[in-house]
Amino acid sequence: MVEYNTIILGAGISGISCAIYLKRAGISVLVIENHVPGGQLNKASVIENYPGYSSISGPDLANHMMEQASCYDIPFLYDEVTEIDFENKILKVGSEEYSYQYLVFSTGRRERALGLKGEEKWIGRGISFCATCDGALYKDQDVVVVGGGSSAVSEAIYLSKLCRKVYLIYRKDDLRAEEILKEQLFMIPNVEVIYHAVVSDYMVEDDKICGVCLNDHQQIDASCIFLAVGHLPNSELFDGKKNCGYIVVNSKGETSRKDVYACGDVTYKQVYQLVTASSEGVIVATSIIQNN
Repeated sequence: MVEYNTIILGAGISGISCAIYLKRAGISVLVIENHVPGGQLNKASVIENYPGYSSISGPDLANHMMEQASCYDIPFLYDEVTEIDFENKILKVGSEEYSYQYLVFSTGRRERALGLKGEEKWIGRGISFCATCDGALYKDQDVVVVGGGSSAVSEAIYLSKLCRKVYLIYRKDDLRAEEILKEQLFMIPNVEVIYHAVVSDYMVEDDKICGVCLNDHQQIDASCIFLAVGHLPNSELFDGKKNCGYIVVNSKGETSRKDVYACGDVTYKQVYQLVTASSEGVIVATSIIQNN
């Protein structure tokens, strides 16, 4: 069995911030990531509200974070945690067991789908959650973005530079995005916003997505549907107090379970931003440092 003082689940901005502060304090730490470092950062085409960078892509910021982490020789394990024994402070990754004194959930959250019949079959085959990842596949074609928040508007702006036409579909009468993003959007000629509209079904032809049907029976032809309709927390492994699936923490990042912390987008809070996620990772690290 491998022993660490602290094990961090998730290599997003909160997890890496936490790991850097712990390592600088001389505390043994392991970061376990089941996908790629940076988490949701890798799906952000442009970031313009993170201090120190007037503009940077999400993947670039993630790379910078990993470069900094490598300077401290922080160990990373890229695998899936299959089980956690909170009483004995042991977690399993495949056939290996790891013990910890403190455990940190920084597992973030994942994109929410629309929940329509047969939807899962088309994810990655005409349904996408990431314009940065898949937008180039639909160059000079018509696409649809579903959602009305800053993420949806950012996706539409990015896609407008690649695609012939972008339809932004939103169920209400006013977008919820930041004003500066809305101003940019409304100046783009090949973006059309459709308000008071809900996607009721996907159109399929020759075994591929070819558009959407709306609740008013309108049909929109499109080669890909980009969904930006919210998120679900990756909190399934946590056995403790939650609110709407998000882990509940106090001001120190402590959860309802002894010596278990959480930070970043997996926690229940009001503001989900890069700067808050990073600060929460630092707060958790500081709490653990004080307890050692």
